[in-house]
Parts: sequence; structure tokens; C-alpha cells
Amino acid sequence: MADNSTALEFNAGLRVAQVRIARPTRQLDAVTRFYRDGLGLAVIGSFAGHAGYDGVMFGLPGSSHHLEFTQHHGDSPCGIPAPDNLLVLYVLDAGQRQDLYQRLAAVGAREVAPENPYWLDKSRTFEDPDGWRVVICAQTGV
Repeated sequence: MADNSTALEFNAGLRVAQVRIARPTRQLDAVTRFYRDGLGLAVIGSFAGHAGYDGVMFGLPGSSHHLEFTQHHGDSPCGIPAPDNLLVLYVLDAGQRQDLYQRLAAVGAREVAPENPYWLDKSRTFEDPDGWRVVICAQTGV
């Protein structure tokens, strides 16, 4: 667990040391290539054979934000994501966006039309190997 001095403070004064978003996959190797090689996220940890699970964790901007993907060595169900399940990365530099698009194409990522028309004129949307969507947005939002 992170040092309490680096904790995030929420509106109610709750101090949270880390935020990790985790989800299962049946394609851990392909998902790893998408997020590591396509998006360029850093692998900050991984494990194999832990109680029947393998996994990999990726760092997001800010050391206290992580994505984790796990794969079970059995018949663990993985739900089909709705098209509005999004990870949105706001990348303001046009050159960096172009680099991301090229890297995503190199790993075979499929570009898709966004479900919500809000994203049409300001971003591009890609599906990871499980069908979860990542939006690369050219402007910040709230």
C-alpha cells in the first residue's frame, strides 16, 4: 500500500492510497500487447499462477492509478462490454496522438465509431481485444 502522504483526498475527506480498476479477460497476452505496446502504458507488476489466476497491472498517469487485467485458469465468465464502457485518455499533443494511432494500428487494434456522438468531432475510439473501448481525445473534459 502507498505511503499515506501520497493519498488522494475525496470530497468527503476520505483518503485513498491507490485506485486500481480491475477486470477479467480470456486473452491476457493480447490485452497486454494492446495496453503495453499499443497505448504505451507501463507494466508495473504481474503475477502467474496465484490461486489459479495470472495478471498484469499497468500504471496510469499518476503513480496511484492502475489498470489490472486477470485471467483465470478455468471457466471464469467474462461479460461482453457495452459500447459506452470507455477508458478516455486526453492527449492534447497532436504528434503524440498520431504516435498512439500508429502504435495501435501496429498491434491490430480496431478503430470503431463511438456509441455516443459526443466523441465524434474530438476523438478516435479503439477496441481492445475483449471489445472494451479506449477513446483518445484531443481536448480536455470535465
